[in-house]
Amino acid sequence: MKAVIIPVTAFQQNCSVLWCTETNKAAVVDPGGEIERINAAIEEQGVEVEKILLTHGHIDHAGAAADLSEQLGVPIEGPHIEDKFWIEQLAEQGARFGVEAGRPFTPSRWLDQGDSVTVGNLTFEVRFCPGHTPGHIIFFEPVSRIAFVGDVLFQGSIGRTDLPGGDQDTLLNSIREQLWPLGDDVTFVPGHGGASTLGHERETNPFVREA
Repeated sequence: MKAVIIPVTAFQQNCSVLWCTETNKAAVVDPGGEIERINAAIEEQGVEVEKILLTHGHIDHAGAAADLSEQLGVPIEGPHIEDKFWIEQLAEQGARFGVEAGRPFTPSRWLDQGDSVTVGNLTFEVRFCPGHTPGHIIFFEPVSRIAFVGDVLFQGSIGRTDLPGGDQDTLLNSIREQLWPLGDDVTFVPGHGGASTLGHERETNPFVREA
């Protein structure tokens, strides 16, 4: 697997284009906006996008999903159905936060704990990680040992929980029960900022480090 990260919009959200090196099939994870930059990255890598994957329904992660899906003629998979209310409010979110307005949509497939998604010959495990939003999920590829975790965990921090449907205890529980068991060696790509490893965050992250 290979991937490139494209920080998009004023939120500098990490949109990722990942692909299977055996088949050249790709997915776009969390296209929050600035479609022209995402399309430029797709063209530069010469990959064939076959789906869009969403970790959750906030505007900075899902704002361009409907338009990109329409442009590329590909399905949207994720997030969990508990984030349906966020996706239905994408236009209002855009207006509220002063970013390009998204369009509501219905994913081709809602995802839940234990599901898997394929990209070429890659298979990603879906883990249900509520707390930042009630329907947040993450995507883990066990061969490459890479996880795309949205706004669950960051380098040195965790996702905010003060927006509707957020809950800090739930988020911390998701990190402990769904992320830590993946292994300390796993590299994760967060929704904002630089990548890190789960082991490094267990040791140093002030919100979740273990004694």
